[in-house]
Amino acid sequence: MAAGGASMQELIRRRRRAGFVGRRGELALFRQNFDIPVDDERHRFVFHVHGAAGVGKTSLVRELEHTARERGAVTACADEDANSVPETLTALCAHFARQGHPFKSLERLLATYRRMRYEAESAAPAGPGPAAPSPGSTVLAQASLVGLGLVPGVGVLAGGVDAQQLAQGADRARAALSARFGRQEDVQLVLDPVRVLTPVFVAELARLADEAPWTVLFFDTYERTSPFLDTWLRDLITTERYGALPARVVVVLAGQRRLDPGCWADSADLVAELPLDLFTETEARQLLAAKGVVDEDVVRDVLRLSGRLPVLVSTLARNPGDARAPGATAVDRFLRWEGDPVRRAAALACALPRHIDEDVFRAAVEEDAAGLYGWLRSLPFVSDHGGRAQYHRVVRTAMLGVQRTGSPGRWSAGHQRLAEALRARRETAGPVAARRPWSGERWRELRLEESYHLLCARPGAALARMLRDGVDACDAGPAVARRWATTLAEAGEDADDGTLRQWGTDCLAALGGEPAGVAGVLALLLSRGGLDAQGRAAAHVVRARELRHTGAHDRALTELDRAIALDPGRARAYYGRAVARCALYGPAVALPDLDRACELAPDDAYYIGYRGDMYRRLGRFEEALADLDRAILLDPGDAWAPASRGRIRHQTGRVEEALADLDRALELNRDYVWALVRRAQVRRDLADPQGALADLERAERLSAEPAWVVGERGDVLRSAGRHEEAVAEYGRALALDGTYAWALGSRALSLEALGRHEEALADYDHALELAPDYTWALTMRTRLSTELNTPHPHNPQTTPAP
Repeated sequence: MAAGGASMQELIRRRRRAGFVGRRGELALFRQNFDIPVDDERHRFVFHVHGAAGVGKTSLVRELEHTARERGAVTACADEDANSVPETLTALCAHFARQGHPFKSLERLLATYRRMRYEAESAAPAGPGPAAPSPGSTVLAQASLVGLGLVPGVGVLAGGVDAQQLAQGADRARAALSARFGRQEDVQLVLDPVRVLTPVFVAELARLADEAPWTVLFFDTYERTSPFLDTWLRDLITTERYGALPARVVVVLAGQRRLDPGCWADSADLVAELPLDLFTETEARQLLAAKGVVDEDVVRDVLRLSGRLPVLVSTLARNPGDARAPGATAVDRFLRWEGDPVRRAAALACALPRHIDEDVFRAAVEEDAAGLYGWLRSLPFVSDHGGRAQYHRVVRTAMLGVQRTGSPGRWSAGHQRLAEALRARRETAGPVAARRPWSGERWRELRLEESYHLLCARPGAALARMLRDGVDACDAGPAVARRWATTLAEAGEDADDGTLRQWGTDCLAALGGEPAGVAGVLALLLSRGGLDAQGRAAAHVVRARELRHTGAHDRALTELDRAIALDPGRARAYYGRAVARCALYGPAVALPDLDRACELAPDDAYYIGYRGDMYRRLGRFEEALADLDRAILLDPGDAWAPASRGRIRHQTGRVEEALADLDRALELNRDYVWALVRRAQVRRDLADPQGALADLERAERLSAEPAWVVGERGDVLRSAGRHEEAVAEYGRALALDGTYAWALGSRALSLEALGRHEEALADYDHALELAPDYTWALTMRTRLSTELNTPHPHNPQTTPAP
């Protein structure tokens, strides 16, 4: 590449930086902040750039980022491409990695989250029977009621429900996911990713603070992302909910609106507001002079046409035209005075797509303009956006209006041509999961862009397919649902279609900032989306999944019964009903539904492997192994099935075969923490403590919450007779998680072996305080106190066993 290896994008950025004018006060305030000690009350931890579209927020953010880097800061950016906190963290990680500071622990955990989010559907349910819910699950369940509309008279699923009953279901849901993933941390990662991911992010920022003097985080287009980022960022900055944030971190927000006072009212002393208005006349003249526009008549005409809006001043500085020629708007003037008709037509045509790469450019323009992609990217209102070109919203909106009203036929034809090109790309984009194609990022992106153009070309005809796609978008999670709803809303605005606009507005409002918003979108689609029978069945299945994940299995059953009535051949409905019935009544009751799912989808490794795990829970090990054997043949790349088979073989004493299965699972997924811990248990039974400890050492490095892994290390050491070391490891586990009752019971065994009986009794007591139904600890406590002739309130003679 030219210019010392610089890319086209870098060269364009340099040119634009060189032409940046104005905003000197804002830049100075930001620059001076680095010289103010962090413990000085004048220091600001948050900067908020805000102003109307076209006022220059993104340009200023680029200058602020350059300024931060001049002061030695490592920077990272996220914008409207992120549709959830995990996606935001993924974007920030990519920026850190490009600057030589990868957040490896967070990257691994994000990869695990994405995999587990996809796998969560096959979580094995826990056994039947009533159980008292944990206090934490009751709080969680009650907090979920409003979000899911389960409070009487409120929300999309109005109707009474007992929070205590729902909490019992929530505990069973956790147990169900535990059967799939093997540990509570992974369950929490699926159910509450923000709470698990953010402390790791904070720890990575703390590590980075030792490598760089400053870290600056930029969040552009904040009016789009604030619904799900506002509370998270406020808590990250102002509380220690996720850990202690390094003091030399600065956050920059840039959006059209002021910060929500309901969220940020108590943080005014932390935030420096940078409101942007139109250019002053001096700033506008400065920019024009820098571009060589000095004729006073032309300058006055540009000031009049642009209204001193920075993006239009920049555009007209390049194409000022003749001051005496008529022109209704700045865009009219630009198009009128672009002398080459081929370029003028290309500029108009490329306003139609939301994002432009070279292939989209060629699909949008006529053949004689095919070589003008570089020219287009150099235009002052075209910015680089993740390696693709994107028009500034103000200019694009004006150009869309010119085409939509001036030539409706050409408008529809252009959008139709782009939709066809994107469909062809989607169909050749590579393999996707047949059952859930919306889980594939590339496929999904192309489908949404194709749908956007179809909606613009023929809103009425394309809406039905778009609404049916909404069910699958909800199925893929709240972030994907937000992308789908945003596409619908933007198509409504750009096509000036009230129906599309209203659908987009309503769906985005239903999503709000919480994962439970998916249920609200599904309710809208079911109530007025005009879905056919199969579409309605699919929506009921997805809504049942959302209800199951909050523990509302009885309501999930109602949804699944409706789905099966509408579409008796839908295998996933039987699978979902099996999961719900198993959670409520046990695997024996659920097995016929799962058999039916496997009959309808005989080559689906997902359902067959899940049935194998259900057979395991019933003690039908040979049938379980047969199903898992078949699942492995059908999908040899899935690590879960060999790991699950290894678990069964270990349970049935086939230890060498279990080791081979777990080796295979870890070949497929070397970061599979549950399989590492299970293999350590197998190696312990094979009298290979060193191998077991090596597996657990790796598992501890990979685990976001390693207390349970450290406890397993204690067990390996205890089994090897190394009781002093075991006691130390159990102590370390308890330091990480003071509520870990199992570690207390296990430590008590090693303390007994060391003759430290009073300490052992104290550990049994503490374990029973934390978990009163911990029957094993009660039995061991009773035995030890009897042997020592020590009366104790936990003894059966004085206190009946529960």
